[in-house]
Amino acid sequence: MADVSAARTKAVFEFKSATLPLIAVILKTSDLDVLAEALDAQLADSPDFFEQEPVVIDLSLLQEAQDDGDIDFAALRGLLARHQTQPIAVRGGNDAQHAAARAAGLSVAAMPSAPAPRPPAPPAEPPASEAPQIVREVPVPASGTLLIDKPLRSGQQVYARGGDVVVTAVVSFGAEVIADGNVHVYAPLRGKAIAGARGNTEARIFSTCMEAQLVAVAGIYRTNEVPLPDTVLGKPAQVRLDGKKISIDPIP
Repeated sequence: MADVSAARTKAVFEFKSATLPLIAVILKTSDLDVLAEALDAQLADSPDFFEQEPVVIDLSLLQEAQDDGDIDFAALRGLLARHQTQPIAVRGGNDAQHAAARAAGLSVAAMPSAPAPRPPAPPAEPPASEAPQIVREVPVPASGTLLIDKPLRSGQQVYARGGDVVVTAVVSFGAEVIADGNVHVYAPLRGKAIAGARGNTEARIFSTCMEAQLVAVAGIYRTNEVPLPDTVLGKPAQVRLDGKKISIDPIP
């Protein structure tokens, strides 16, 4: 009988590891009133952007800032759910925060082994506000290319780990699109585009309407403090490395 029962159990389910796309909401304050105001302002133009996607609440910046304020995780879950997300876990917090999160029905996830890299921030860039950073951490599919077909709003970031990314909608000022390979934007590129994020000097950035706030390849970057020439501004263009400097060329 035991053998028959075991056979039936094996037939109806399996446990397997899964790599799933997730959104990380990286908190910069433990004050939920401030957070609510920032989220309402940041997502006002795209109330249904997330479509009930799973969310990980990242507390690592609070630890770096030594923000030890108590967090009402039940209220935080409700706040994020109001913006069409499904909070499922926290990461990067201290033991007390993890215990409080578990009590609110959230799991505790390990921090990723390698966070999304960034080029050095230009000195003129203003300090970070209290608004949360919203990061889509998406493993690249077997094809080697990640496709994003929704607009990226200010404060939102997509990182294509291990491959290229293709965006078919606008990348707004203040948004970021990052790839270990090439970045293709078939729409206005007004935010930040970072190719070769892990050092691939052959990576490139392509856009049908180049208006970028910042472009970077393998850690070498150029900001809009140096105006784009008329030959590429608002036109199809590609970004590549020419030795140790950024070159932006028109696409015929």
